[in-house]
Amino acid sequence: MTLTNSLESRLGYQLRRASAVMMADLGRELSDLDLRPAEVTTLLVIAENPDCSQTEVGQVLAIKRANMVPIISRLMERGLVERRRLDGRSHALTLTEAGRKMADDAVARIERHETRFTALLGEADTNVLFRCLPTIRSARSNDEEG
Repeated sequence: MTLTNSLESRLGYQLRRASAVMMADLGRELSDLDLRPAEVTTLLVIAENPDCSQTEVGQVLAIKRANMVPIISRLMERGLVERRRLDGRSHALTLTEAGRKMADDAVARIERHETRFTALLGEADTNVLFRCLPTIRSARSNDEEG
């Protein structure tokens, strides 16, 4: 007997399944770095934006403040990020030398990961996805505004 799955025709189902496959592949690619995906993305945002604040990183990555605290703490414990006082209340985050090396390594691994999937789709379909997916991502924030 062949089972059917009417969810196959649902966009949300297809996005979730595709995301799960991509995240599993990314996890394998990054596994020996001993960093969770949120830690890697945080590291990369800090690399691109030296002297940014924890709040700014959280906003860029859509990570709640309470969830940013353990991410930054772990990156600091690993000697990848340092924090210095910017003013009375704010701290600036920068990468250490070890953090810069880790970020460079992570970017190379992410590039390999991305290349595997973009090669499956081809340039035209990849470009369509990059045009369409931000529309879906922004739907939630548009709902909250109205």
